[in-house]
Amino acid sequence: MFQNFIQNYNIIKDRVMKNKTKLISLLLILCLMTAILLTSCDGEDASTISSELSNIDYAQSVKLDLNSKETLKFEAKVKLFVDGDTTHFYVDKRILESGVLKARYIAINTPESTGKIEEYGKAASNYTKEALSKATSIYLESDDGKLNADSTGDRYLVWVWYKTAENEEYRNLNIEILQNGLAIASSSANNKYGTVCVDAINQAKANKLNVHSGVKDPDFYYGEAVELTLKELRCNIEDYNGVKVAFTGIITKNESSSVYMEAYDAETDMYYGISVYYGYNLSGDGLEIMSVGNESRIVGTVTYYEAGGTYQVSGVSYRMMNPKDPNNIQKISSDNKPAYVPTTAEKFTNGKVEITTDDEKKSFDYAGLALNTSISMENLKVKSIYTTTSEESSSKGAMTLTCECDGIEVDVRTTVLTDDDGKIITAEAYEGKTINVKGIVDYFSGSYQIKVLSAKDITILN
Repeated sequence: MFQNFIQNYNIIKDRVMKNKTKLISLLLILCLMTAILLTSCDGEDASTISSELSNIDYAQSVKLDLNSKETLKFEAKVKLFVDGDTTHFYVDKRILESGVLKARYIAINTPESTGKIEEYGKAASNYTKEALSKATSIYLESDDGKLNADSTGDRYLVWVWYKTAENEEYRNLNIEILQNGLAIASSSANNKYGTVCVDAINQAKANKLNVHSGVKDPDFYYGEAVELTLKELRCNIEDYNGVKVAFTGIITKNESSSVYMEAYDAETDMYYGISVYYGYNLSGDGLEIMSVGNESRIVGTVTYYEAGGTYQVSGVSYRMMNPKDPNNIQKISSDNKPAYVPTTAEKFTNGKVEITTDDEKKSFDYAGLALNTSISMENLKVKSIYTTTSEESSSKGAMTLTCECDGIEVDVRTTVLTDDDGKIITAEAYEGKTINVKGIVDYFSGSYQIKVLSAKDITILN
């Protein structure tokens, strides 16, 4: 009997060991498969795998009903692109008297790409621009039966619909941006297409797209600031687009949360300049550093300002608790004056400058190279004046003086000018007069002009 027990024990032991070996082998195979799956889901491949699992075109799932009276709908054409969720459109003057609607897209908040620079901001801005640039037709839709302003009071909340061929249906760009992971939610559930917006966001998160990916933005500059001169920056501005830079210059003028800066280069005997947008991020010592007359060190990111068609530097900051932080703006000296370089109309309009950089000779328009610097010009005969009159424009009362000197036409653009008593100066003060001006080299609508920010910078000769 004991021998039978031993014999049965050995048989059971052998079976258990064989099954154990099989079990271990199976577990090893499962671990290997899991490791391969996790590796393939890492980084950029994750979005590819997820998109195969969930890839509904929510932008096409909603439909634009042009016959419905539930919401306000009207055609539009792009005037200018600002960023991913803000575009200015030309619209019928029956919609807005100015004929221009500054649109803020409903339900989305794309990363910043103008004043403040954020990851995926440039990608969102480019996506909107590329989509609408291809459009054969664009419609704007309110969320109800009227136009609704956003918190700024200057922009209107709309749904943007577009199509790129006449035989296509309209696509909802707001939802398309959400489903591509180029925006975060902004009251996304509380609107006409709220359910679809939420579904689009959840799909983008599941697919780990862009802002939801956890992957670094290839268009965002993560490095330390590049130390350079304003000459190097101005001569190669496109090369530094999106790059954090550091430079010094004299602050000459302050306008609408921006300052103009310039610095002299002895080699070329020229001043080079840039506009720096400081927005609403500074206070106290930070704001004092940006005061007119200071020579300051600026650390910020070069960005293309769509509304002005020029480059600027933005994203500046100041940490009061760590004033020696190398990313801080810093004051170097005070009581400096603008150069106001004497410039002829001929040089301003037709002048060329050749600059040699890295053994390469480049030719620039004088005004383009002197952009954002201070100049003076004499004996300008005012031929005509255009005054901004739109009630909805913040520039109501600003003027463009078309002048002539030695047979050459030069435009002088003013802000809203006031006299010593605070009264707005109108066109009558300058019509037919000969004037001297001091201003900033500016660029508008494809041409260079002189921008004057104070009535004291215009001297009437006769």
